[in-house]
Amino acid sequence: MTKADLADRLYEKVGLPKKEATAIIETLFGSMKGILAEGESIKITGFGTFLVRKKNSRKGRNPKTGAELEIEQRKVVSFKPSLQFKALVEKV
Repeated sequence: MTKADLADRLYEKVGLPKKEATAIIETLFGSMKGILAEGESIKITGFGTFLVRKKNSRKGRNPKTGAELEIEQRKVVSFKPSLQFKALVEKV
């Protein structure tokens, strides 16, 4: 599913014009990206939590050459679904 598909669903369910539905989706995802970029988490009740975690540096290996290398410390975004969301997905 794409952002355009989400906007279409919003248009169908709520009846907003497609331009407004698209603008809402863009604003929502833009806000979420900004919040996560600042290192904050986003908790959506009944859906889940988006977290920014730090991954420590570690040793890795180049699969082509087999040479060892150092993978630098970095931040990653992870998603932890709520119990309600997990239960819904398991039913389907």
